[in-house]
This record gives sequence, C-alpha cells and structure tokens, in this order.
Amino acid sequence: METMDIHQVLEHLPHRYPFLLIDRVLELEPGQRLLGLKNVTYNEPFFTGHFPQRPVMPGVLILEALAQATGVLAFRSTERRPSDGSLYFLVGIDNARFKQQVVPGDQVHLAVEVVRSSRAVWKFSGEARVDGQVAASADLMCAERGVE
Repeated sequence: METMDIHQVLEHLPHRYPFLLIDRVLELEPGQRLLGLKNVTYNEPFFTGHFPQRPVMPGVLILEALAQATGVLAFRSTERRPSDGSLYFLVGIDNARFKQQVVPGDQVHLAVEVVRSSRAVWKFSGEARVDGQVAASADLMCAERGVE
C-alpha cells in the first residue's frame, strides 16, 4: 500500500493554493482506491464569507476535494502526471448527499474507489468522513482530456 506526502500530491494534481484540497494520501492502491486527508483550518479563504459567525466548509468544496482524490488515483493508476499533456476533468456528480457540517479543526478523510474505467472515462464512489462519520458522499465521474 502506497502513501503520498504533499510534494508527491503536487506532482499528481495541477491545483495550487488556494484550491488544492488534499494534504496527504494515507493509502493508495492504484486502479482500486485512495484514502486522502484534508486538514480544515480557520485560515481557509472561503471561511471569510461562508459563514463568518459560524464557519462551514461549502459542500461543493467537499465534493471538489473528493474529485481531486479521484484525479490523484487516476494519474497514479495510469502512471502519468498532469505534465504529460493531459488532465482529468470532473464531468459528472450523481447521488451527492451531505450528512454533517465540516468546520475548522476537522480532519476530512477522503475515500474514493474505482467503480469502473473505460478508455479515458472513470467512475468512482466517494465518501468524506470526519471522526469516522460520513460528512458527504457522491458518485463522481472524470474524463482525461489533452491540454497544451
């Protein structure tokens, strides 16, 4: 089972601050699954407006964190990187559910599993958990596209 530190994550995602939403990969089985970690801090730029008196991580950013986890898993599974001339784009989200709020101080565990892949399209199931409880879940689809 593989792990990845932040430097390795940066090699496998094109995202950068303030939009990089994975701090570490705790477990990785290429072609199968990934467990990532997002440390949520009060200093996140979205908390100044969502909501200043009671900061809550936007659900769409939790889904984006899951999507970034799928990108890392897809790149590691194909042994490629964003610098190889292609990126994985989020092309679909189904069955998104939000069960509890994510707030500063939480550690979000991002679990994604490959449901299927064919050519350049991948389908994943994902769960974001805080303290072992599901905060959000969704089925995500991404597609590889060439970029110049």
